[in-house]
Amino acid sequence: MKLVTRVFAIFLFLLFFGFALKNAHEVTLRLFFGNEWRMPLALLLLAFFLMGAFLGVLAVTPTIIRKRRELTKRRKELEALQEDRDALQARLTHGPQPDVVIGN
Repeated sequence: MKLVTRVFAIFLFLLFFGFALKNAHEVTLRLFFGNEWRMPLALLLLAFFLMGAFLGVLAVTPTIIRKRRELTKRRKELEALQEDRDALQARLTHGPQPDVVIGN
């Protein structure tokens, strides 16, 4: 499986590298208030891809943190329930203690 993943990664790298070589000409990105940026198309696309990936990770982070806290809480609850189960199982295994009658 690792070999397939590496071959696929090399293929993607070569594909994107070829794309970057074919699109090396500069493009102008016109921003607000008359600002302009001139850069190669491949670099511009890479920058927007990285910004999108960063914003995606940033958007998902609160959910991941919340789920991890919930998982920790559930694990503690499970541990407590398992301890209770073990205690009850031990009581059932040993059976009730006989009553002691004194005197007769």
